[in-house]
Order: sequence, then structure tokens, then C-alpha cells
Amino acid sequence: MKNLKFAFFGTPEVASKTLEILKEAGYIPALVVTSPDRPKGRKMIVAPPPVKIWAEKNGVPCLQPEKPDAEFAEKLSSLASGGPAGPAGTWDLFIVVAYGKILPKKILSMPRLGSINIHYSLLPKYRGASPVESAILSGETETGVAIQQMELKMDSGPILAVQKMPIGPDETAPELRERLIKIGGEMLERTLPEIAEGKIKPEPQDESRAVFCGKISKEDGHLDLSDDPVKNYNKFRAYAEWPRTFFFQDGKRIVITKAALSDGKFEIQKVIPEGKKEMAYEVFRKINTSR
Repeated sequence: MKNLKFAFFGTPEVASKTLEILKEAGYIPALVVTSPDRPKGRKMIVAPPPVKIWAEKNGVPCLQPEKPDAEFAEKLSSLASGGPAGPAGTWDLFIVVAYGKILPKKILSMPRLGSINIHYSLLPKYRGASPVESAILSGETETGVAIQQMELKMDSGPILAVQKMPIGPDETAPELRERLIKIGGEMLERTLPEIAEGKIKPEPQDESRAVFCGKISKEDGHLDLSDDPVKNYNKFRAYAEWPRTFFFQDGKRIVITKAALSDGKFEIQKVIPEGKKEMAYEVFRKINTSR
């Protein structure tokens, strides 16, 4: 079933890495849908999202709607005509990975097999924008990947496949996410033929067990050094990539770049003081106590 006519919706690196796994397995989307180019970095230079870069590199048509509105839905429908699989004018499937926008029912139900999503948690736990960080913040020792049939309500659709995996006691969010991306891509590769052949019986989620997680803000990384050591260490691990954890001293932000949990204590090892280069925490403390 590698001639499935599908469109892929995604934006960040996690989505482009999933596309690469699919490509290596012989699944190439007929269309990629991603977010518009945005200003990035300190100089605010307009740059394409990783998924657009992947599409251009692999010669796949790419659309970048500002929002998935009725006009875009009509365009998406018109692009389905012809293709390697299914009757003319029909999409087989939409695959969504970290697209960043809520798709309306008209789009979700457009393909004959519906729309599916890879979510990096054991649904119904940690529905929402930050499942990897939330699992670490909550002190979970296990997480996983779920492939769900998408519905209008976020991350609430029936489960098509799920795989559990342990979280290492010192594993950070970027390290865990890298493993989840690989597992998710491989799961999708195995699951697509069964989806196409109608061999999977979707399992409804238990709404009573649903846990939600929101978007992360820069200020979420603020640490109270007198707080519970395990809580602070989990926060350091969860926010290791962004927004990173920090505390304030003399009104200046001190970013923690390396830390450990040792004998029940949260031990800061390296920091970047505001306006300075990375240094050992002990050096930082000596500089500030000698004033």
C-alpha cells in the first residue's frame, strides 16, 4: 500500500524527521502542508519551517496557508484529482504531525480513510501541545506514542496503535523526543498498510482519564531554588531545550545549562549569567560572594 495518496501536515523538525522516516520506508506524500515562513532568531530573518525545507529538497508540492479555512479546503479538494491511488478526486489519507493549527471537520473528513495523528504520549494522558515536557515535569517513568484517528476535539480521537517506552531518570525532553520520533515513525510505517486495508479496530479513549497540557511560555522556566529538589530537576530536564531553566540574582537572569540530582539534592553545575559566557556554578558563586 505504498501508493497511498496522502497529504502530510506538519511544521517543526519533529515533523520533518517523521517525513524522512516515511520516505525511507517508501511512503512519499503527494502534498505537504505547513505553516508560513516566519521571522526567526535575534535578527528576525524570515525563514521557512523545517517541513517546507524537506518538501523542497524532495520535490514535493508544498502549501503554506495562514489558516486552514474554507478557501484552503476547496484548494485541497481540487488538488486530489488524479494521483497514483484511489478514484480521481479522492485523497486516501491525511497524516498530521505537529502542524500547529486546528483543522476543521471539513478537512479532517475529506480523505476516504480520514485523518490520523502521531501524538507523543499515552493518550488520553497529556493531550495538548507539550506532552513530552509534561510527562517529565510530572515525574513519569513511562510514556509512549499513540496514533489516533483525528476528531474535531483536540487529541480525543480513537486510538489506532500505541507503544509504551520508559523514561530514563536523567533523560531530558530533547533526548526523549528524539526516541519518540523514531518510534512514532516506525509505528506509522507498520500501521499504514493495516489502516489502508481496514484491519484496525479503533479503540475509543477513556474521557475520564484525560489529562491536558498547554503551550510552554518562556517564563515557565523560572526556578525557585528553595523549591523541592526533584521538582526542580524535573523542570530542568523538561525545559532543557526551551525555554531552559533559570533563576534571578541581583535582578539578572542566570540560565542553568547543566544540573544533576544527587543524594536528593538539586545540584547546579553550569550556568550562563546574563550577558556572560557559560561557567561552572562554583565559579559563579565565588565571583558573586567576593563582591
